[in-house]
Amino acid sequence: MPFTVVRFNLVDPRATPESLSERYRAALAMAAYADEHGVDTVQTEEHHGVENNWLPSPFAFAGAVFGATRRIAVTVSAIIGPLHDPLRLAEDIAVLDLLSGGRLVTVAGIGYRPEEYEERGVDWGRRGKLQDLLLETLLTAWTGEPFTYEGRTVRVTPRPFTRPHPLLLVGGSSRAAARRAARLGLPFFPSAHLPDLETYYRERCAEYGTEGWTMMPAEETPLLHLSEDPDRTWAEHGEHFLHEARTYASWQSKDIRSAVRSTATTVAELRAEGVYRVVTPEECAGLGLESLVLHPLCGGMPVEEGWRSVRLFCDDVLPRLKA
Repeated sequence: MPFTVVRFNLVDPRATPESLSERYRAALAMAAYADEHGVDTVQTEEHHGVENNWLPSPFAFAGAVFGATRRIAVTVSAIIGPLHDPLRLAEDIAVLDLLSGGRLVTVAGIGYRPEEYEERGVDWGRRGKLQDLLLETLLTAWTGEPFTYEGRTVRVTPRPFTRPHPLLLVGGSSRAAARRAARLGLPFFPSAHLPDLETYYRERCAEYGTEGWTMMPAEETPLLHLSEDPDRTWAEHGEHFLHEARTYASWQSKDIRSAVRSTATTVAELRAEGVYRVVTPEECAGLGLESLVLHPLCGGMPVEEGWRSVRLFCDDVLPRLKA
C-alpha cells in the first residue's frame, strides 16, 4: 500500500476574495473527505508575497484541517525557518500538536527566494545561522523548562502532546542542511531523490553520535490528478498545471534540487514530461509508486474539477489498493 498524500497550496492567480474563500473552504472539505477514506496526510507549504495567492500561513490552515478531521496527519513541507520567530513558532506548533493529538509534521527549510527574506527584513546571508537558532530554540523550548534566549530567561508553555517533541524534520538539498539535521539528531527531508546526500547525512550522524532517519522522495514522485478522461482534462485544465510548473521554474536556480522541477513551456511539453500527470483510476492504481501525491486544486484548478479528482482517488483508487 503506497503512502497517500493530498496536497494543497491554495494557488489561484485569478482569485477574488470571494472565490479564494470558496477554495479554502473546499480544501477543508476535501481534507475531511480524504480523512474519512484513509488518506495518510494532507501536505501544505509556505510562500510569501506571491501574486498568485500561494498559501502564506500553513499552520493556520493546518489548525483548520485538524478541526475538520479525526485521524489524518498534516505535513507542513516546508516552512521557511529563518522567517519565523522561534519562540512564537514553538508555541504555535505545541498548540497544534495538542489540538491534533500529535498529527502535525513540520519540515523546516531555509527557502530559495531572496525576495521573501527582503520583504520580511531578514538577512539572506544569515539564513544558516538563523535556522540553527530556530531549531535549537524549538528543541529546548518544548521541554517546558526555563532557558536562556538572546540573553534573557524565557519559558514556553504548554508542553506539546508528543514526546520527546513534535515531529520536526530538517529539509533541504544541501550538505549544510544534512549536517544540521545530523548535529541536532533530527530526521532529514531531502527536497528530491538524493541518495548521495542521504549517505552523507548518515555519515554525519555517526560522526556526531546521533541517531536519525531520512524521509526522502522516491526517484519518481509525480503530482497526480484523477480523471476518467485525461485528454479532456489536459485540454480544459492543462493551463493550471502549467501555471504552477512555470512558477516553480521561475524560482529555481540551477543549484536548487527539487522533486518538482519542470522545464516545460507549453501544456503539451508538460504532459510529455511527466512531472504532472493526469491519470484514470485504473492507471493510478497500477503506477506502482512508493507514494501517491494528489494535487486536486493545482494552479487555480476549478473547485468542481478538484472534487472530481478527490472522489475518484478516494472512491475508486484506494479500494483497489487495499484489495
